[in-house]
Amino acid sequence: MAIQTKLGKAFEFACLQSLYNHLLNNQNIIIEENSALTNARDSYNNDAEEDMKRKLNEGADAAIRIILRLEPQLENPLTNVPLYLAIQEDAMGIAGDVRDVICIRRQNQWEIGLSCKHNHSAVKHSRLSPSIDFGAQWIGLPCSQQYFDTIDLLFNELREMRDNGQLWRDINNKERRFYIPLLRAFMEELKRLDIANPGIVPERLLHYLLGRNDFYKVITHDRRRVTQVQSFNIFGSLNKNAGTARPLVNVPQLTMPTRFYNVDFKPHSGNTILVACDNGWTISMRIHNARSLVEPSLKFDVGLVGIPQTLYTQYEPW
Repeated sequence: MAIQTKLGKAFEFACLQSLYNHLLNNQNIIIEENSALTNARDSYNNDAEEDMKRKLNEGADAAIRIILRLEPQLENPLTNVPLYLAIQEDAMGIAGDVRDVICIRRQNQWEIGLSCKHNHSAVKHSRLSPSIDFGAQWIGLPCSQQYFDTIDLLFNELREMRDNGQLWRDINNKERRFYIPLLRAFMEELKRLDIANPGIVPERLLHYLLGRNDFYKVITHDRRRVTQVQSFNIFGSLNKNAGTARPLVNVPQLTMPTRFYNVDFKPHSGNTILVACDNGWTISMRIHNARSLVEPSLKFDVGLVGIPQTLYTQYEPW
């Protein structure tokens, strides 16, 4: 496991630990034991130096200060005790739940989740390959045979290179030869799916990227010594009252996109496309090789470079 991945796991543990420390005095809290908690705790204890642990703790504490202002049910349990805290298995992300840390009150079926990011804000790391039907997997609409016929030619060439033990660094003009034609095929298929199914593809694409649950995205920035919290209140389940206790700040429910404004290459780029939608959403998708050895598969780094003005965002220094 790469060190950045390990520190990401360590930050998940720091966030869970901060929630526990902030809330323990006025209620019973149960931390659910599972392999995800074990891995996150091990990463925190074994892979983070003392200075890094301090940064992780301070970043997590800043995040929890923000979230406590938004979620009164955390500090006002009423009769809904205990509070359960858990770290989710990575498989939940594959299944469409991007939350890492979960807070649950089972008595009134209330829960919130945090998606924890250490020094990055990536949304998804999806792949393209000749065996992946991105239309069916991402948005429930299968890709055309024309799309597969186009990409098969590119991936067959990459498969031959892999069989010959070739490295990506030895390929001249890899953007022109592979990235650009593959991205063109991807964009044309996305547009085709949208034309054939008007009004639903942009929203389904965002649901695929953001998951099927509301969540708070917590991003700690070590160099800037600040934590950013974004409230993805898509279904309206965040920011609820706890009896008569109200949130200090109201978080609006987000409006999802219904149409693509533009799907094209980022200016002056041969490996990144921008998907601009209505209601303020713009998606960046950068394709790259994830390994040094050539393989018939390429990876997307997906991020949101445009978000609705109604998306609540708060920065907390530490």
